[in-house]
Amino acid sequence: MTAKISLTRYLVEKQRVDNLIPSDLRLLLEVVARACKSISHAVNKGALGGVLGTAHSENVQGEVQKKLDIIANEVLIEANEWGGHLAAMASEEMEGIYVVPNRYPQGEYLLLFDPLDGSSNIEVNVSIGTIFSVLKKPEAGSPGVSEQDFLQCGSKQVAAGYCIYGAQTTLVLTVGDGVAMFTLDREQGSFILTEEDVRIPDDTKEFAINMSNMRHWAPPVKRYIDECLAGKEGPRGKDFNMRWVASMVADVHRILTRGGIFLYPWDQREPDKPGKLRLMYEANPMGWLIEQAGGVATNGRERILDIQPARLHERVSVILGSKNEVERVTGYHAT
Repeated sequence: MTAKISLTRYLVEKQRVDNLIPSDLRLLLEVVARACKSISHAVNKGALGGVLGTAHSENVQGEVQKKLDIIANEVLIEANEWGGHLAAMASEEMEGIYVVPNRYPQGEYLLLFDPLDGSSNIEVNVSIGTIFSVLKKPEAGSPGVSEQDFLQCGSKQVAAGYCIYGAQTTLVLTVGDGVAMFTLDREQGSFILTEEDVRIPDDTKEFAINMSNMRHWAPPVKRYIDECLAGKEGPRGKDFNMRWVASMVADVHRILTRGGIFLYPWDQREPDKPGKLRLMYEANPMGWLIEQAGGVATNGRERILDIQPARLHERVSVILGSKNEVERVTGYHAT
């Protein structure tokens, strides 16, 4: 079993021994981890903390916000605005960027986050989570920051991860040299390394997709799922199991743990939208984690991390997971 070291020690070694991250990035990631601990405590209280139910408001996406959506968003902003490591933040729940106030020292990093992914599952006690991505400000040392500074390809990320609030609270992180998992030890109050160098098997017999949308899918996606459903008697020659949590964090965590493929494709209900998931807050950080674990992430036609964003809240189709399965679906889009 991996030696039980804390997240802080892990990051210090990445900074001092491996020389992979600068000190400001290390400190920023520690702040994000502390914020995730606070969100975890709020989630765990549930009805006892008065945090369940809707907030009777909508976010910039036009989606009804849950009370915990707002709480998680505020926790992340308040935790990071004073640290001196950030220039600005962007959240799925906010229309524009949040620039760190001038009364605090400004850093050279940009933080993007989905404060509470899968929040439709809050009341039914299914795993939800926080997704985050860190970029370097394009012009280090220059005054001011704009939305344009955030519009970088996913390949420019310097750190990415998520925290899943389930049976355990687990922080999953990459700084560009593989994927590590940390479990929150509530007695110690710290994240402890429980798995390092996470690897996704190239092959799988599990797929995750919302089958209720089948009639709306493009032919390449329908072809792939039809072949999976045909089982041993079909062209794949093996039986598949379907898994669908309706929480991207939970579905991706399962794939990182034991393999699989996750699909949230374009569909004809909203033909002008390339997909539903957000490129900057969900697809890029999850895509980088999957790649760092040996998997593949595409939109059906190109690598997700190569997509040049044009808007802060841009949407994208997502197909990610075990290498051979993702490449098969992507190949179907090319024919």
